[in-house]
Amino acid sequence: MKNYVREQRVKKNITQEELATIMNVSRQTINAIETNRYLPSIILALKLSRFFELNVNDLFVLEDEI
Repeated sequence: MKNYVREQRVKKNITQEELATIMNVSRQTINAIETNRYLPSIILALKLSRFFELNVNDLFVLEDEI
């Protein structure tokens, strides 16, 4: 799965720590999501998409396996 969390966070000019506080998770969780080492829960994915004012499908993209 590809995501655009980092790009959107940078656009809003906020740090991982600030986003983590807003989402009520650790900075390490945000870092892991941005580096594709962790898939967020559905609830967290929806919260992130709401925060960034994007459709969840635009923030998280399921890539086809070949």
